[in-house]
Parts: sequence; C-alpha cells; structure tokens
Amino acid sequence: MIDIIAGPKGRGKTKILLQRVNDDIKTTHGTIVYLDKNSKHMYELNNQIRLIVVPEFDIIDTDMFIGFIAGILSQDHDLDKIFLDSFLTIAFIKDNLLECVRYLDRLSKKFDVDFILSVSQAKEELPEEIQDMVSVAL
Repeated sequence: MIDIIAGPKGRGKTKILLQRVNDDIKTTHGTIVYLDKNSKHMYELNNQIRLIVVPEFDIIDTDMFIGFIAGILSQDHDLDKIFLDSFLTIAFIKDNLLECVRYLDRLSKKFDVDFILSVSQAKEELPEEIQDMVSVAL
C-alpha cells in the first residue's frame, strides 16, 4: 500500500508522519524504517524505529534511490512499513513522481510492505492516478 500525506511545504506533514510512525510501532509485529533528509527528528522517533538519513549514502538520482529501497527490502524480511519524509527531496523527484510511486507500489505488493510518503505538493497538483493514495491533504 502507498499512503501519501500531501500539502505545501510548512503545513505540518512531518508532524503527522512522526505521530503515525510512533503510533504504528506500538501495534506492528514487524520492523519500521523512517527515511529522512537529516537527523533532525531522531529524538522524536521511538527507539525501535530505524532512522536512515538518506544523504549519508550519496544517492544522486531516483534510480539510485529505488535501488537503495530495494536494498533495504532485501535485508529485512520482517519489514512492515517504510516512512519517507521529504519524499520529493530524498528520492530526487523532478518530473518522475508518477513513475517512482508506481515502482514503489509494485514493491509494496510484491514484498507486503507499506510505504507512507510525505509529499510537498497540494493533492490537486499530484498526478491524477495517485490522488486516491492521499490519506491526508493539508
């Protein structure tokens, strides 16, 4: 499943994402990973959640990012959810948002992992095909 939290920059998407990840760790039987552009929110995350600061891995484009996600999936067979804060930034999304979300959706179905994305765009600005994946529009 792909779940998108959408809204312009500065509207509170990260706050919602942090609340959800901390709530989900209490009920999940698997592991949860939180990807971010920096470690600013490290102390706001439950200590059972694995924080990965994506820029530390020198990823330079969307293809490398997708490979990085595949690597995470290959290393943890108990992985339940991956939270992606600042998705457009960490995934190097320019005009390829739809293609990237489609790929994540295929991975989600194949490996039974949910992806929760924070996207700094209004719901109406997103490609029509993924607007139904938006659970929170700010």
